[in-house]
Amino acid sequence: AAEKAKADAAAKAEREAAITATKVLGLSVAGVDMLQSARGPLILEVNSSPGLQGIERATGKDVAGLIVEHVMKQIQVKQEREERKKARRKPSGQ
Repeated sequence: AAEKAKADAAAKAEREAAITATKVLGLSVAGVDMLQSARGPLILEVNSSPGLQGIERATGKDVAGLIVEHVMKQIQVKQEREERKKARRKPSGQ
């Protein structure tokens, strides 16, 4: 149980570091290379156009498909936000 908690904490720290690095660089999708250390995850580089074959093979997940789904959802959210803005700007009765 203690080992699982430790692994979960390390995974959470890595996830948070990757998300922070991606956001700091103004990216919505990135590949973040890092090493584990006694101080926590150390970021080596952030790739705006990551290669996916290795991670897809290792996880058995369609990472490219998941990225496309994420991007499509972000586009939809942005379009809905713009439509709401337009609706608020229209005078009543039009």
